[in-house]
Amino acid sequence: MTTTTTESPLISAAELHDALQRQQVLLIDVREPSEYNNAHIPGALLCPLANVKELEPPCNSDTPVVLYCESGRRSRMACEILAQRGFANLKNLEGGIQRWQQGGYPVKGAVRAPISLMRQVQIVAGSLILSGVILGFAVHPGFFFLAGFVGAGLVFAGVTGVCTLARLLALLPFNRPQVK
Repeated sequence: MTTTTTESPLISAAELHDALQRQQVLLIDVREPSEYNNAHIPGALLCPLANVKELEPPCNSDTPVVLYCESGRRSRMACEILAQRGFANLKNLEGGIQRWQQGGYPVKGAVRAPISLMRQVQIVAGSLILSGVILGFAVHPGFFFLAGFVGAGLVFAGVTGVCTLARLLALLPFNRPQVK
């Protein structure tokens, strides 16, 4: 039995820039809101990968839909999801917004954006685990439970793709800056 995957055609940053000048694409950023607020390609709509299944097709089916993320991995996954739903004319920005910025093309974003949500999760989870271990040795062995609980939560998040800590952090006011 063979498995086939839907490969979306790639579009280079230069090709996308030319298409945006002609206003011939629907551009969708599939990253998380904090990443979008930090920097995004002007004119891009935000639709995080988790919400791509709910995306409605463009009114004109001839309009190319270009998806991008940080490096191209998540947007490739989004292209596969949309292709399975019958979207046509899908393209994936080669190298994501990193390649776009390396090309010197404009980005729009918040002046003071917070660090990425994933980094915030790593900082909070790592701090809790480190605190649990230190307190477990220094104060009471019961604090090892804290480190174990956070570790189990990280395993659960990795297996299921549901990170409760990330969802809680996303609700904080500084993770919802105004886009300039």
